[in-house]
Amino acid sequence: MRIIAITNQKGGVGKTTTAINLGATLASMSFSVLIVDLDPQGNASTGLGIEPAAREKTTYDLLLDAAALADVAVPTNVKNLSIAPATTDLSSTDVELSQRDNRVFLLKEALQVEQSNYDYVLIDCPPSLSLLTVNALVAAHTVLVPLQAEFFALEGLSQLMLTIREVRETANPSLRIEGVVLTMHDARNNLSRQVEEDTRATLGDLVFQTKVPRNVRLSEAPSFALPVIAYDPASKGSQAYVDLAEELLERHSPKLEGV
Repeated sequence: MRIIAITNQKGGVGKTTTAINLGATLASMSFSVLIVDLDPQGNASTGLGIEPAAREKTTYDLLLDAAALADVAVPTNVKNLSIAPATTDLSSTDVELSQRDNRVFLLKEALQVEQSNYDYVLIDCPPSLSLLTVNALVAAHTVLVPLQAEFFALEGLSQLMLTIREVRETANPSLRIEGVVLTMHDARNNLSRQVEEDTRATLGDLVFQTKVPRNVRLSEAPSFALPVIAYDPASKGSQAYVDLAEELLERHSPKLEGV
Protein backbone atom coordinates (compact mmCIF):
# COMPACT_ATOMS: atom_id res chain seq x y z
CA MET A 1 0.00 0.00 0.00
CA ARG A 2 1.35 3.40 -0.98
CA ILE A 3 0.04 6.39 0.97
CA ILE A 4 0.22 9.78 -0.74
CA ALA A 5 -0.65 13.02 1.05
CA ILE A 6 -2.01 15.62 -1.38
CA THR A 7 -1.31 18.97 0.21
CA ASN A 8 -0.58 22.66 -0.22
CA GLN A 9 -1.22 25.20 2.49
CA LYS A 10 -2.69 27.54 -0.14
CA GLY A 11 -6.37 26.99 -0.86
CA GLY A 12 -7.95 26.73 -4.29
CA VAL A 13 -4.99 25.06 -5.99
CA GLY A 14 -6.72 21.80 -6.96
CA LYS A 15 -6.00 19.48 -4.02
CA THR A 16 -9.47 17.96 -3.90
CA THR A 17 -9.81 17.89 -7.68
CA THR A 18 -6.52 16.01 -7.84
CA ALA A 19 -7.47 13.59 -5.06
CA ILE A 20 -10.80 12.72 -6.69
CA ASN A 21 -9.61 12.46 -10.27
CA LEU A 22 -6.23 10.84 -9.67
CA GLY A 23 -7.93 8.36 -7.35
CA ALA A 24 -10.66 7.55 -9.89
CA THR A 25 -8.11 7.18 -12.69
CA LEU A 26 -5.98 4.76 -10.66
CA ALA A 27 -9.17 2.86 -9.80
CA SER A 28 -10.02 2.62 -13.51
CA MET A 29 -6.62 0.95 -13.97
CA SER A 30 -7.79 -1.81 -11.58
CA PHE A 31 -5.95 -0.53 -8.51
CA SER A 32 -7.84 -0.57 -5.23
CA VAL A 33 -7.91 3.05 -4.04
CA LEU A 34 -9.00 4.80 -0.85
CA ILE A 35 -9.38 8.57 -0.54
CA VAL A 36 -9.11 9.86 3.02
CA ASP A 37 -10.96 13.17 3.30
CA LEU A 38 -9.16 15.24 5.94
CA ASP A 39 -10.62 18.58 4.88
CA PRO A 40 -13.41 19.83 7.21
CA GLN A 41 -15.21 21.18 4.14
CA GLY A 42 -15.73 17.59 3.01
CA ASN A 43 -15.58 18.50 -0.67
CA ALA A 44 -14.00 15.21 -1.74
CA SER A 45 -16.86 13.37 -0.06
CA THR A 46 -19.49 15.54 -1.74
CA GLY A 47 -17.70 15.36 -5.08
CA LEU A 48 -17.94 11.56 -4.99
CA GLY A 49 -21.64 11.54 -4.11
CA ILE A 50 -21.47 10.84 -0.37
CA GLU A 51 -24.27 12.98 1.06
CA PRO A 52 -23.78 14.43 4.58
CA ALA A 53 -26.65 12.32 5.93
CA ALA A 54 -24.90 9.17 4.71
CA ARG A 55 -21.67 9.94 6.56
CA GLU A 56 -22.44 7.90 9.66
CA LYS A 57 -18.78 7.53 10.60
CA THR A 58 -16.13 9.92 9.36
CA THR A 59 -12.44 10.70 9.60
CA TYR A 60 -13.27 12.52 12.85
CA ASP A 61 -14.28 9.15 14.34
CA LEU A 62 -11.18 7.59 12.81
CA LEU A 63 -8.88 10.06 14.56
CA LEU A 64 -10.67 10.97 17.78
CA ASP A 65 -12.77 7.91 18.62
CA ALA A 66 -10.48 5.14 17.33
CA ALA A 67 -13.11 3.93 14.88
CA ALA A 68 -11.90 1.17 12.55
CA LEU A 69 -11.09 2.28 9.02
CA ALA A 70 -13.26 -0.57 7.72
CA ASP A 71 -16.24 1.04 9.49
CA VAL A 72 -15.47 4.52 8.17
CA ALA A 73 -14.61 3.85 4.51
CA VAL A 74 -17.55 3.62 2.14
CA PRO A 75 -17.65 2.58 -1.53
CA THR A 76 -18.30 5.21 -4.19
CA ASN A 77 -20.04 4.87 -7.55
CA VAL A 78 -16.60 4.33 -9.09
CA LYS A 79 -15.47 0.72 -9.14
CA ASN A 80 -12.42 0.05 -6.92
CA LEU A 81 -12.68 3.50 -5.28
CA SER A 82 -13.69 4.06 -1.64
CA ILE A 83 -13.62 7.12 0.57
CA ALA A 84 -13.31 7.83 4.27
CA PRO A 85 -15.64 10.87 4.35
CA ALA A 86 -15.36 14.07 6.36
CA THR A 87 -17.75 16.57 7.92
CA THR A 88 -17.34 19.94 9.61
CA ASP A 89 -16.72 18.04 12.87
CA LEU A 90 -13.06 17.99 11.78
CA SER A 91 -12.88 21.75 12.35
CA SER A 92 -12.41 21.21 16.07
CA THR A 93 -9.76 18.51 15.85
CA ASP A 94 -6.73 20.78 16.31
CA VAL A 95 -7.94 21.72 19.79
CA GLU A 96 -8.93 18.17 20.69
CA LEU A 97 -5.79 16.57 19.28
CA SER A 98 -3.50 19.00 21.09
CA GLN A 99 -4.32 17.25 24.38
CA ARG A 100 -3.08 13.85 23.19
CA ASP A 101 0.48 12.58 23.49
CA ASN A 102 0.28 10.60 20.23
CA ARG A 103 -1.59 13.36 18.37
CA VAL A 104 0.52 13.25 15.19
CA PHE A 105 0.44 9.43 14.86
CA LEU A 106 -3.32 8.80 15.00
CA LEU A 107 -3.89 8.58 11.25
CA LYS A 108 -0.80 6.43 10.75
CA GLU A 109 -2.04 3.98 13.38
CA ALA A 110 -5.50 3.87 11.82
CA LEU A 111 -4.17 3.16 8.33
CA GLN A 112 -1.68 0.49 9.42
CA VAL A 113 -4.53 -1.84 10.35
CA GLU A 114 -5.83 -1.93 6.76
CA GLN A 115 -2.55 -2.08 4.89
CA SER A 116 -3.46 -5.08 2.75
CA ASN A 117 -6.82 -3.76 1.54
CA TYR A 118 -5.70 -0.96 -0.77
CA ASP A 119 -3.03 -0.37 -3.39
CA TYR A 120 -3.19 3.41 -3.02
CA VAL A 121 -4.40 5.71 -0.26
CA LEU A 122 -4.72 9.39 -1.23
CA ILE A 123 -5.12 11.85 1.64
CA ASP A 124 -6.93 15.07 0.76
CA CYS A 125 -5.46 17.57 3.24
CA PRO A 126 -6.96 20.86 4.45
CA PRO A 127 -5.53 24.14 3.09
CA SER A 128 -3.35 24.78 6.15
CA LEU A 129 -0.39 23.32 8.01
CA SER A 130 -2.59 22.12 10.86
CA LEU A 131 -2.38 19.00 13.01
CA LEU A 132 -4.57 17.28 10.42
CA THR A 133 -1.95 17.97 7.74
CA VAL A 134 0.85 16.85 10.05
CA ASN A 135 -1.06 13.60 10.70
CA ALA A 136 -1.23 13.09 6.94
CA LEU A 137 2.50 13.73 6.52
CA VAL A 138 3.39 11.34 9.33
CA ALA A 139 1.16 8.63 7.83
CA ALA A 140 2.26 9.12 4.22
CA HIS A 141 5.07 7.61 2.19
CA THR A 142 5.16 10.58 -0.17
CA VAL A 143 3.72 14.08 -0.69
CA LEU A 144 2.07 15.27 -3.88
CA VAL A 145 1.83 19.07 -4.17
CA PRO A 146 -0.68 20.64 -6.58
CA LEU A 147 0.64 24.07 -7.60
CA GLN A 148 -1.59 26.60 -9.29
CA ALA A 149 -0.01 28.08 -12.41
CA GLU A 150 -0.66 31.66 -11.33
CA PHE A 151 1.10 34.58 -9.66
CA PHE A 152 2.36 33.83 -6.10
CA ALA A 153 2.32 30.08 -6.95
CA LEU A 154 5.65 29.45 -5.27
CA GLU A 155 4.86 31.68 -2.29
CA GLY A 156 4.27 29.50 0.75
CA LEU A 157 5.80 26.42 -0.85
CA SER A 158 8.99 26.98 1.12
CA GLN A 159 7.05 26.74 4.38
CA LEU A 160 5.54 23.44 3.28
CA MET A 161 9.00 22.14 2.41
CA LEU A 162 10.23 23.14 5.88
CA THR A 163 7.30 21.32 7.47
CA ILE A 164 8.07 18.21 5.43
CA ARG A 165 11.69 18.41 6.58
CA GLU A 166 10.64 18.75 10.22
CA VAL A 167 8.35 15.73 9.92
CA ARG A 168 11.20 13.72 8.37
CA GLU A 169 13.52 14.69 11.24
CA THR A 170 11.03 13.91 14.00
CA ALA A 171 8.28 11.47 13.07
CA ASN A 172 8.59 10.03 9.56
CA PRO A 173 12.19 9.69 8.33
CA SER A 174 11.15 7.92 5.11
CA LEU A 175 8.80 10.70 3.91
CA ARG A 176 9.62 11.85 0.39
CA ILE A 177 8.20 14.38 -2.04
CA GLU A 178 6.33 12.53 -4.76
CA GLY A 179 6.32 15.59 -6.95
CA VAL A 180 4.70 18.88 -7.83
CA VAL A 181 1.90 19.00 -10.40
CA LEU A 182 0.97 22.25 -12.11
CA THR A 183 -2.79 22.83 -12.07
CA MET A 184 -5.12 25.32 -13.78
CA HIS A 185 -2.52 25.69 -16.50
CA ASP A 186 -3.33 27.69 -19.63
CA ALA A 187 -0.73 27.22 -22.36
CA ARG A 188 -2.04 30.33 -24.14
CA ASN A 189 -1.33 32.48 -21.11
CA ASN A 190 2.12 34.06 -20.78
CA LEU A 191 1.84 34.03 -16.98
CA SER A 192 1.14 30.27 -16.88
CA ARG A 193 4.15 29.62 -19.07
CA GLN A 194 6.34 31.86 -16.89
CA VAL A 195 5.18 30.15 -13.70
CA GLU A 196 5.96 26.78 -15.27
CA GLU A 197 9.44 27.92 -16.27
CA ASP A 198 10.12 29.33 -12.79
CA THR A 199 8.81 26.20 -11.08
CA ARG A 200 10.87 23.84 -13.23
CA ALA A 201 13.96 26.02 -12.79
CA THR A 202 13.48 25.97 -9.01
CA LEU A 203 12.34 22.38 -8.42
CA GLY A 204 13.74 20.52 -11.44
CA ASP A 205 12.69 16.88 -11.76
CA LEU A 206 10.30 17.16 -8.82
CA VAL A 207 7.82 18.77 -11.23
CA PHE A 208 5.65 16.32 -13.16
CA GLN A 209 5.70 16.69 -16.93
CA THR A 210 1.91 16.46 -16.87
CA LYS A 211 0.08 19.76 -16.51
CA VAL A 212 -3.59 19.90 -15.51
CA PRO A 213 -5.31 22.52 -17.68
CA ARG A 214 -8.12 24.87 -16.89
CA ASN A 215 -11.05 22.81 -18.09
CA VAL A 216 -14.79 23.35 -17.87
CA ARG A 217 -15.48 19.62 -17.59
CA LEU A 218 -13.23 19.40 -14.53
CA SER A 219 -15.26 22.16 -12.89
CA GLU A 220 -18.62 20.64 -13.86
CA ALA A 221 -17.95 17.04 -12.83
CA PRO A 222 -18.28 17.50 -9.01
CA SER A 223 -21.79 18.95 -9.41
CA PHE A 224 -22.79 15.58 -10.85
CA ALA A 225 -20.91 13.74 -8.05
CA LEU A 226 -18.60 12.19 -10.61
CA PRO A 227 -14.87 12.23 -11.35
CA VAL A 228 -14.12 13.71 -14.74
CA ILE A 229 -13.04 10.33 -16.14
CA ALA A 230 -16.66 9.18 -15.69
CA TYR A 231 -18.29 12.51 -16.53
CA ASP A 232 -16.41 13.21 -19.77
CA PRO A 233 -13.56 10.78 -20.44
CA ALA A 234 -12.69 12.53 -23.71
CA SER A 235 -12.09 15.91 -22.09
CA LYS A 236 -8.66 17.50 -21.71
CA GLY A 237 -9.05 17.42 -17.94
CA SER A 238 -9.69 13.69 -17.97
CA GLN A 239 -6.72 13.03 -20.25
CA ALA A 240 -4.47 15.12 -17.98
CA TYR A 241 -5.28 12.91 -14.98
CA VAL A 242 -4.74 9.76 -17.05
CA ASP A 243 -1.31 11.15 -17.99
CA LEU A 244 -0.60 12.06 -14.36
CA ALA A 245 -1.55 8.57 -13.16
CA GLU A 246 0.68 6.96 -15.79
CA GLU A 247 3.57 9.25 -14.86
CA LEU A 248 3.03 8.44 -11.19
CA LEU A 249 3.07 4.70 -11.91
CA GLU A 250 6.23 5.11 -13.96
CA ARG A 251 7.90 6.80 -10.98
CA HIS A 252 6.83 3.83 -8.85
CA SER A 253 8.25 1.23 -11.21
CA PRO A 254 10.91 -1.07 -9.69
CA LYS A 255 13.52 0.40 -12.02
CA LEU A 256 13.03 3.87 -10.51
CA GLU A 257 12.42 2.87 -6.88
CA GLY A 258 16.12 2.59 -6.16
CA VAL A 259 17.05 5.91 -7.74
